[in-house]
Amino acid sequence: MKYKTDMSTPVRYIKGVGPKKAEVLSRLGVNTIGDLMYYLPRRYEDRSKFTSIRELKVGEYHTVRAKVLASGVFTTKRFIPVFQLTVGDSTGILYCVWFNQPFLKGKFKEGDTVIFYGKAERYKKLQMNHPDYEFLSTETDSIHVGRIVPVYSLTSDLSQRYLRTLLFEAVNRYINVVEETLPTYVRAKKKIADINFAVRNIHFPNSFDALEKSYKRIVFEEFLLLQIALARKKYGAKEAKNGLKHAGGDDLMESLKKLLPYELTEEQDRAIREVGSDMASAKPMNRLLEGDVGSGKTVVALYALLLTVKNGFQGAIMAPTEILARQHYMTMSELLMPLGINIRLLISGIPKDKKAQIKEEIKNGNINIVCGTHALIQEDVIYNDLGLIIIDEQHKFGVGQRDLLRAKGDHPHMLVMTATPIPRTLALTVYGDLDISIIRQLPKGRRPITTFWVEEDRRNMVYAFIREEVEKGRQVYIVYPRIVRDETTGVKAAAPMYNKIQDEIFPDLRVAIIHGKMRSEEKEVIMRKLKNHAYDILVSTVVIEVGIDIPNASCMVIEHADMFGLAQLHQLRGRIGRGEHASYCILIGDPSNEAAERRIAKMVDTQSGFEIAEEDLQIRGPGEFFGTRQHGIPELRFGNILKDFHVMEDARKEAFDIIAKDPSLSDERNAALRKSLEARFR
Repeated sequence: MKYKTDMSTPVRYIKGVGPKKAEVLSRLGVNTIGDLMYYLPRRYEDRSKFTSIRELKVGEYHTVRAKVLASGVFTTKRFIPVFQLTVGDSTGILYCVWFNQPFLKGKFKEGDTVIFYGKAERYKKLQMNHPDYEFLSTETDSIHVGRIVPVYSLTSDLSQRYLRTLLFEAVNRYINVVEETLPTYVRAKKKIADINFAVRNIHFPNSFDALEKSYKRIVFEEFLLLQIALARKKYGAKEAKNGLKHAGGDDLMESLKKLLPYELTEEQDRAIREVGSDMASAKPMNRLLEGDVGSGKTVVALYALLLTVKNGFQGAIMAPTEILARQHYMTMSELLMPLGINIRLLISGIPKDKKAQIKEEIKNGNINIVCGTHALIQEDVIYNDLGLIIIDEQHKFGVGQRDLLRAKGDHPHMLVMTATPIPRTLALTVYGDLDISIIRQLPKGRRPITTFWVEEDRRNMVYAFIREEVEKGRQVYIVYPRIVRDETTGVKAAAPMYNKIQDEIFPDLRVAIIHGKMRSEEKEVIMRKLKNHAYDILVSTVVIEVGIDIPNASCMVIEHADMFGLAQLHQLRGRIGRGEHASYCILIGDPSNEAAERRIAKMVDTQSGFEIAEEDLQIRGPGEFFGTRQHGIPELRFGNILKDFHVMEDARKEAFDIIAKDPSLSDERNAALRKSLEARFR
């Protein structure tokens, strides 16, 4: 019985594979013919230009066409068999050498014309070690030399030569089973190649121009599918008419301005108006608020919460850490409780009986606003009438957690906030379905922070500077990468250094310690005392990265700064410079690699979180910068959102045009797009 071959046919049925090789290929994620066709080369080598033997440059890779003159096998002093081939052209002689491959002797005959590709080296004579080779024949196309040759990522038990041969056979035999996804009208409009041309030339390009066209076609298709998924989601949100309309925004804004002890910046004002407009609509708000550390995003959140309470609904603000949740609770209580608004804190660290009481008050509607952590999404937390959800430091939460909170209400409005600015390149990928507000300006009165990089051997100067700051009445943070010392690495840690700082370095000063393993009550007491200036120095881990607001703290020392990520260093630095005093961030470290040096140099060079985010993306790449998986976005298989951003923007525009005209992709011309979309975004 004959089976129809298509993209889902298991790779083991391809000639030359079989069950054993199929197991090896599965390690590369290649299980079907479709997987094989889209297993793209990681780079290419131009082996299309021949070099005469006389013109070979030692240390460089060359392609040579030559005749076999002689061959033989000999053994080294260490009993390693060596196969040596003597070849020549009209300009000279070259020796090709293979170790541990005596069986090659039977492959070459005197007089054969062969193409070789490898690195020219000179020992006693000019030679190539383990070159790729291809017998010159008019009957077969050379795939390993004499052309632009693909180079693939491999796994053990798989050779470059085998995989390249397999791909060549597969492309020639099965190219017609590769289905066209892009409608003809899109390909004509964008002037891009059809899929058969693209797949053939992405593996075995006829020219670099054909390679470029093929790559652009495959990347455009991937970006287009991603952006169509985002466009459909955004369109669905815009069409929804089941949101909770909120009225009275303008009056409330004036009331809020009177509450605040400072003047709003233009960008805060604009963000508030955008949020007010969203919440007045019949569709649920779905907005991202981006703002640098200390840019005043909380004021926007305050306005949204006031608006939902005024309209008879409850508001919930979820933060990733207890410290940040507590900070929100304290700030909001101070400003809103005098207005008769009931605010509660719900975190895992509070006593069981008190927690049960708070949950009961949330359920019966006695609480207007609840600040908390993951505790807000527990099954037994039932809201009376949830009108607004605010997620702070949203990148710390996955899509599932945000959806759990949203499901607690009847289509509540949602505002997600981040103090880690997201480069536009990434925002279009991960947040293409959200409306975005950006606050770049810092509030009036925020002073710039002077940042220094100090090497380990100048530590005593740092301690002297700390003492000067304390004598001026200021407070200081000293941050370590871990709590307990790792004896194998010698990296300083918070717990042992706290004892040393208090007992030996600053015995006359008041020193405290805070870290993630302490109980909530302990952390709360320390932070309250710090705010009341009961301590001069706080020794800490990254637990203070968010949610700490001590205007009197003017200096931060970050130990082993080269071990921290760029975004984390910037977040930590944002804990100072919040008052009227000049502030200083001192980075102590001896970077051991170029990436660490770049991070520290960028911290010294700029205070802009947006610049830092772009640099961080360049250093770490999209995958590490932002765990896209937890946000419901599939990993990009082909495109690079940094290198191919212009293709991404082009695909985004086309995607939104398609969905504007055909929201459900029901047009017959878009049937293949719809099918591919369903397969990719199950």
